[in-house]
Amino acid sequence: MRPLEGPVVEPAAGGSATSLVIFLHGVGADGHDLIGLAPMLKRHLPNTAFLSPHAPEPCDMAPMGRQWFSLTDRRHDALLEGVQRAAPDVSALLDAERDKRGLAAERCALFGFSQGTMTALHVAPRYQPALAGVVGCSGALIGAELLGDELRTKPPLLLMHGDLDEVVPVQALPAAREAFEGLSFSVQWEIRRGLGHGIDPEGIDRAGRFLAACFEAAPV
Repeated sequence: MRPLEGPVVEPAAGGSATSLVIFLHGVGADGHDLIGLAPMLKRHLPNTAFLSPHAPEPCDMAPMGRQWFSLTDRRHDALLEGVQRAAPDVSALLDAERDKRGLAAERCALFGFSQGTMTALHVAPRYQPALAGVVGCSGALIGAELLGDELRTKPPLLLMHGDLDEVVPVQALPAAREAFEGLSFSVQWEIRRGLGHGIDPEGIDRAGRFLAACFEAAPV
């Protein structure tokens, strides 16, 4: 396993965290990119800690930034191999943070953007016990054909995508939704009108409300 680390924001309410959100950033960024969402989510999640690890590999398409896996070859098999290689690192981080903070899996969630969403959607259904939930923005499901045979848990999902996304086509959302709903996952989704490859304030607010409901449904 490749150890992951990155910026942390502790609970706004002070004291020990009763829940944890791990951000998974997009290709070419690093953990500092998404940790900026923590202040906007805190009003919904005052007792939640936020961790935004740097992806394990230097970006091979830019002079700076990190990546969960290479995107130089975007054929299906190459993407699948990449996300499969990254998944154990994220699972190991979840194990370590849960142990350090004394949190059950149902008190932890993943929040991905773009390539981070691809990684989160691969990790979460294969992680046991079940996580509280997953927020996936502007991403895609890689290897949908394997999901039925490999899934171990069915955490609730919130998928969001801009209809003007110029990087990951918006059609990736209904494709992922269909695959997950076909396996009886609880899937909330929203296509944000006029939004490109990004996360807007309304989407952040919806994500905060979704995660709060996920944590409320799980015992502390």
